[in-house]
Amino acid sequence: MKHTNLGRAASRLAILTLAGALPFAAQAQSSSADWKFGAYVYGWFPAIGGTTSFPTTGSGPNIDVSSQDVLDALKFAFMGSFEAKKGQWGFWSDLVYADLGGSKSGFRQFQSDRLPVPVDLSADLKLDIKAWLWTVAGSYNLVAKPDNNLDVVAGARLLDMTSKLDYAFSPSASGHPLGGRSGTAEVTKSNWDAIVGVKGRANFGDERKWFIPYYLDVGAGQSKLTWQVNAGLGYQFDWGSVIASWRYTDYSFKSGSNVESLNFNGPTIGVAFYW
Repeated sequence: MKHTNLGRAASRLAILTLAGALPFAAQAQSSSADWKFGAYVYGWFPAIGGTTSFPTTGSGPNIDVSSQDVLDALKFAFMGSFEAKKGQWGFWSDLVYADLGGSKSGFRQFQSDRLPVPVDLSADLKLDIKAWLWTVAGSYNLVAKPDNNLDVVAGARLLDMTSKLDYAFSPSASGHPLGGRSGTAEVTKSNWDAIVGVKGRANFGDERKWFIPYYLDVGAGQSKLTWQVNAGLGYQFDWGSVIASWRYTDYSFKSGSNVESLNFNGPTIGVAFYW
């Protein structure tokens, strides 16, 4: 993975990615006052894109990290949703956590007429990124039919990322060390935004085993604008559901940020359980 792409993308977020808001296909709302619960565990494999801006130039390089690069740098991840409902009211939360890491070493030799001997420079860089994408919201059921279930949601989303860079530079001349420099740099970014949206599922087929889960939200706060859409296809078994979808999460940051925008775009697949 190119460390420049990973550093720029991840230092403002990373991966990650990351939220969520995958509707994990809640079953059709019943008139019962009993509590109903659902849990969804999944994997999200997004590519990361975006634009940067720096005060000295007014613009910067674009962020372009492929989903394969993200997978290559992934050390640990957890992605899941949980929902509780009683009657028409409910609570819903989605969490994406990713720990990314990468290292790069380099060597270069310098020589000129002013230097009596060649000078060698070796560099070792290690980047570690921890990213959270957490959505928490209340829900209210508007449509509860055998073929369609629709909730409105309102809550907040957190984007939190910490990136840590360890570096070491070691010059030498004719094999003799000339001293060096090493250290650690750490950057943390945390964004809270209020969000509103809809989520649900549309059932189809003779026994309504197949369904289309969908989710859409939009919000703002510490970000200028954030929005998210997620839709796909699922199949209902006796024990739960298998769901595959495509998820796109977009952030536009306020002026003054070195990263102007970020987006996460890629497939998800997972299993949902209900009780």
